[in-house]
Amino acid sequence: TRQDTMAQVLCYWLPAALYAGGIFFLSAQSHPEDNFPSFLFKEVSDKVLHAVEYGILAVLCYRAFRWAAGAPIARQAVVLAILTASVYGITDEVHQAFVPLRESSWQDWLADTIGAVIGAMSWRSIRSE
Repeated sequence: TRQDTMAQVLCYWLPAALYAGGIFFLSAQSHPEDNFPSFLFKEVSDKVLHAVEYGILAVLCYRAFRWAAGAPIARQAVVLAILTASVYGITDEVHQAFVPLRESSWQDWLADTIGAVIGAMSWRSIRSE
């Protein structure tokens, strides 16, 4: 029914979209580290932060593809979640190339993709649906 579809959008797709929007917002900041505790940027590798950020995005995408996209797509939820997060990582790096005081890096994208693989595969195995 239409109400079920709307509930699925709100429950599964909206969190993924809002999280992706948060990534975009932070990428548009010249100093995103000002929005977080300083220890994150002093004690934790930039690549680890990228991997965690995109691991979470992949989990949210996996949930949406698995539970709100229909049976044929649900069977490919892990692959689609990884691809979606990885492609979003590419767009994020391109976006950052145009933000003052930010730089674009293929190594950041690689960390994004590795995080997406870990996130989606881990969530699938934890949830074992």
